[in-house]
Amino acid sequence: MGEGDVSHVPVLSQEVVGFLRPRPGSVMVDATVGEGGHALALLREMGGKGCLIGLDVDGEALERARERLGDFSSAVVLRRANFASLQEVLEELGVGSVDGILLDLGVSSMQLDSPRRGFSYRLSGPLDMRMDPDQDLDAWKVVNGYEERELARIIREYGEERWASRIARSIVVQRKRAPIDTTDRLAEIVRDAIPAAARRRGGHPARRTFQALRIEVNGELRNLQAVLPQAVRVLRRGGRLVVISYHSLEDRMVKRFMAERGSRCACAADRECDCGREEELRLLTPGPVSPSREEREANPRSRSAKLRAAEKR
Repeated sequence: MGEGDVSHVPVLSQEVVGFLRPRPGSVMVDATVGEGGHALALLREMGGKGCLIGLDVDGEALERARERLGDFSSAVVLRRANFASLQEVLEELGVGSVDGILLDLGVSSMQLDSPRRGFSYRLSGPLDMRMDPDQDLDAWKVVNGYEERELARIIREYGEERWASRIARSIVVQRKRAPIDTTDRLAEIVRDAIPAAARRRGGHPARRTFQALRIEVNGELRNLQAVLPQAVRVLRRGGRLVVISYHSLEDRMVKRFMAERGSRCACAADRECDCGREEELRLLTPGPVSPSREEREANPRSRSAKLRAAEKR
């Protein structure tokens, strides 16, 4: 994730390299390769010797990554795939185990800065929000087709939005008059549904609703839940997993997973437990690592980033 359309500054790049410890001959997976910012940093550390496998569902992003990583093309394998298919892709490539895996969750600058992708509440564009442009479900279908109760649930759970019921009701009322087709129209409806006093706090009033819709459209929490155990399975002993999240739901899921896999068993509080499960992970980050003040100032989109890392025992 980066600021602007030129720099594509990868978030917490030095920390990613530090935790993953790429070396010449390493096999690394950037499972959310995007435009290749983190991948480039890893390849430089590897001296272009080894293999960097990059996955992304966005074909446009992959083409940009291919161009950006051109100097290391002999060490790069790019595949258009959702990271939830991590293990399947590695099997197809004949890769049995890897040294490091990066998951940089969230939306890329290319997606955010393009009005036609429909991610931004600040830009006017079609209601889309698909990370994979070929998938069927988009934000238009959610906003104009889901029942009011389901809309409220999504906005409340995925957006952690206090005014979810009011927002869902307003959406349903407005779409009966005419379909809600654009991001700016939806942002206006959300803003007007929130009490004036509440609109003055916590940033843009539509931010949490747009986050919730994006998570629903792309199945982000479901895919994250699917990939984490796969990542542990394909890591070789001593291999490392690094995850960068941008909202509390993702971070809590990653934190819980690493804590559970870092304990002897899921029922560790039961002293009589004899399930025999050993610790699979060693936590490298007792708490989340956040960007420095300098990085936050240089790249405002990094402000909410939290990095967690673990090593396979």
